[in-house]
Amino acid sequence: MQSSPQARKRIATGMLLATVGAIAFSGKAIIVKLAYRHGVDAVTLIMYRMLFAFPIFAAMAWWSSRGKPALSGKDWFGILGLGVTGYYLASYLDFAGLSYISASLERLILYVNPTLVLLLGLFLYQRSVQRLQALGMLISYAGVLLVFGHEVTLAGANVALGAVLVFLSAVCYALYLIYSGEMVQRIGSLRLVGLATSVACVLCITQFVVLRPWSAALVAPPVLWLSLLNATLCTALPVLLVMMAIERLGASVVSQVGMIGPMSTILMGVVILGEPFTVWIAGGTVLVISGIFVFSRSGR
Repeated sequence: MQSSPQARKRIATGMLLATVGAIAFSGKAIIVKLAYRHGVDAVTLIMYRMLFAFPIFAAMAWWSSRGKPALSGKDWFGILGLGVTGYYLASYLDFAGLSYISASLERLILYVNPTLVLLLGLFLYQRSVQRLQALGMLISYAGVLLVFGHEVTLAGANVALGAVLVFLSAVCYALYLIYSGEMVQRIGSLRLVGLATSVACVLCITQFVVLRPWSAALVAPPVLWLSLLNATLCTALPVLLVMMAIERLGASVVSQVGMIGPMSTILMGVVILGEPFTVWIAGGTVLVISGIFVFSRSGR
């Protein structure tokens, strides 16, 4: 049976939204690496990113809450916890790790997030792991270790610190995904994202006020423009695009389209940052993407 023109248009639009969203989100690491060239640290950089993103997410939370029932104390407690783990800690650890490793390695580490969700489910809820899922995980982690080993030989021991920080960032976001499932069904994805990210914005701004003198806010003008670009093009926009894509295609298809993320990060790293593209990076990327593909297919 042939699909209708409306259905084909819906699928094409969803594919475009998912692709642009994946590429835009992957650009975050590139912008952070560019900002680090101006002598800014992670605390200050993430403060500016969240400062610029705060009005967007606050408006998102307000818009999605119109006409909805008030949240209970339990809901607010859950939103606070998800904001701390999924957006505050995950974002800060990621920014801190990027000061030590390449954008390519950072993206590959974050891309194994689905496997972390499965492993945490295994430890927290005793969920089973299929053989194909285990095979996919082994392939993906082999790819990450391949690129990691290559960077260690080039940049030294600090690469290990950066990789650990980014890996912990991925763990934090995996915890967010595990515990957000019930709340998403109850209060809605747009409302949850808007409120949780608003919590994270307040925490990142407060962290700067507590840990840094006000003079630290005086940064080079390019840092401000890069932070604004990060907050809009690489933070708020991808969230909306991916959610719109999921409405048209479903989460499974959108996750498959998201495989373009690591490739786009590596390409932008080579073109914009001048990062080397070696056979080790190419091999590691192929392994990671292949492993995630095998892993995701096992859930069908």
